[in-house]
Amino acid sequence: MPILALKLLLAPALVVAASLAVRRFGPRVGGLIGGLPVVAGPILLVLALLHGRSFGANAATGSLLGLGSLAAFVTVYAAACPRVSPPTALVLGWCTFLAATVLLAPIDAGAVPALAVACGSFWVAMLLIPRPVDGTTAVAGPPAWDLPVRAACAGAMVVALTAASAGLGAHVSGLLAPFPVITSVLAAFTHAQRGPGDTLRLLQGMLIGLFAFALFCFTVAVGLRHGGIAVAFGAATTSAILIQGVAVTADRVRTRRLAAARA
Repeated sequence: MPILALKLLLAPALVVAASLAVRRFGPRVGGLIGGLPVVAGPILLVLALLHGRSFGANAATGSLLGLGSLAAFVTVYAAACPRVSPPTALVLGWCTFLAATVLLAPIDAGAVPALAVACGSFWVAMLLIPRPVDGTTAVAGPPAWDLPVRAACAGAMVVALTAASAGLGAHVSGLLAPFPVITSVLAAFTHAQRGPGDTLRLLQGMLIGLFAFALFCFTVAVGLRHGGIAVAFGAATTSAILIQGVAVTADRVRTRRLAAARA
């Protein structure tokens, strides 16, 4: 029960944190923070605790391939958001994620090839998504119900994902673990409240943040085959947070330099 409660609480908490980061630092930094594996991480931990280290390692390897599906979701949502409403863009993105998952399901790859697939898909997505126009979007203050609704949406999607993943085996459960829970909530709310430009900035930040997500899954996959659960997940969490911290700092330095160059 404590593990289940932790899994259900982490995603809404990070959605709130990333949403506040969007308001404080802009959508790109919020996207970087939203790229952390707050949903897939607890799911992989539960799978390892319930079914053993080998099952957990196979699921983590599957999650690396599943990150390719997540990159496809980001690409399609980014292409659609300037033209369609947030619900329509979400449906298009979810269908793309599921279609990519079906295509990846027969592939049985090791951790290193799966990591290469994940990182390659991020680079391709960054090349394909449209560039937002310069400037920031002026928005009115969000209503009082905004953050609770975002958290509730994230929690509901985690419950649905957990139910759908049950009994599917390590590989398919791993493929579904990166289902765009936080990405969907942040993208749809940003799209509705701040427009396509800030949504594209958010998704660009998420693509950069997904490299830390991939490192987390790779470390879990390798660590569970050579050590205990606590060591594997501790090392994976530490490495992901460190990489994400470097990415956030580098992005803020880049933003200041661009602003200074324009001035």
